Amino acid sequence: MTSRATARPSRAPRPSSPASRLRGIDAARGLALLGMMATHLLPTFEANADLTPTWIGLTFSGRSAALFAVLAGVGLALSTGKQVPPEGAALTAARRGVALRALVIAAVGLSLGGLEVNVAIILVHYALLFLCVLPFLGLRLKVLCAWAVGWILLSPVLAYLLRPWLMAATPPLHLGRNPSWEDLSTPLPLLGDLFLTGYYPVFQWLAYLLVGLVIGRLALTTVLVPILLLTVGTAVAALAKALGTAAMESWGGRAALVQVLNAPDYPLDSVLRVNLTGIRQEGSWWWLASAAPHSATTLDLAHTSGVAAAVVGACLLLGRLADWLDLDLLLPLRAAGAMTLTLYSAHVWVVSGFYLKPLPAGWTEDGMYFAHAATAITVGIVFVLLKRRGPLEWLGHAANQRGRSGRIGPG
Repeated sequence: MTSRATARPSRAPRPSSPASRLRGIDAARGLALLGMMATHLLPTFEANADLTPTWIGLTFSGRSAALFAVLAGVGLALSTGKQVPPEGAALTAARRGVALRALVIAAVGLSLGGLEVNVAIILVHYALLFLCVLPFLGLRLKVLCAWAVGWILLSPVLAYLLRPWLMAATPPLHLGRNPSWEDLSTPLPLLGDLFLTGYYPVFQWLAYLLVGLVIGRLALTTVLVPILLLTVGTAVAALAKALGTAAMESWGGRAALVQVLNAPDYPLDSVLRVNLTGIRQEGSWWWLASAAPHSATTLDLAHTSGVAAAVVGACLLLGRLADWLDLDLLLPLRAAGAMTLTLYSAHVWVVSGFYLKPLPAGWTEDGMYFAHAATAITVGIVFVLLKRRGPLEWLGHAANQRGRSGRIGPG
């Protein structure tokens, strides 16, 4: 007679498989997508004279896009050797593949840039980040950590020194809009905007991909690493935000910045909590002491990197819990996260259809957001169940494979 112990499978926790690790990463990517959709469709400030921040602005502004960028670095690490970076011919092949994939993403971003839409489209900056991180793909973990910390500490200072020079050029090296195909004819303003003066300054944002590479080179299948990501990430995020708040409120930073702020339509108290985009951070070194979203200062980069690490850790732990329960708890998030390029692009295209137009009768901003989120999750689940990549993901994968094989030309 078969014993009860052998007749039923054990419910003891088992090590997370590579597939479940990837499900956790995809789930984090899905969270980033839904957070970015929220900042696009829901107000981040109240419609009053003081621009009072909404909970959407306080929660998602700056953090969702940063999570998206950090996960790009994680994905690159996982696709190029995981814990062991590639060397020699393998490294050259990996760099070719990433470069061709970046060109696909850039083409999509430049095409979307021609739309009239009140969304800061990240894709061209995202593609350029892929190209800028190529020299770092072969570095070992300790060296990567040093580069990531150094970039977080120093790049905001260099950017602060360079931005006024770029803005003083005639014309200023700044687009003030999403980059599109036509901007290729004026490369200097385009590159100035992409690297330093635009919404997602690549020069400082490279820190996010370096942090992502560090995370991706860790032993993510062990239980200790996700716990460390969650705890250390939370601690770093909290400390950076606390220092930024103290610098502004207790050490004289906000009083000093009020004296140099030349944007009366942007109340400093509100924008420091939600979004510094559109404000020229110059005239006072106190700008570098802020932890404001989209300020790209050291404290902002540290805070949002910490948040991203904590989210990745939490999602990996949820993936392990799902394994233990034999339930796919992360399916809605990971399904959307597995095809973010397609879903993000479709989302931007749909939003452009309502630019400067009232919402359809009976629709609210909340309803529009939930429609976008539900559609993204539903479409993602369908593709997961069919075991298919999204259309743009397939194109990016094909470009990556072509680059790795060395067959760049047709045929």
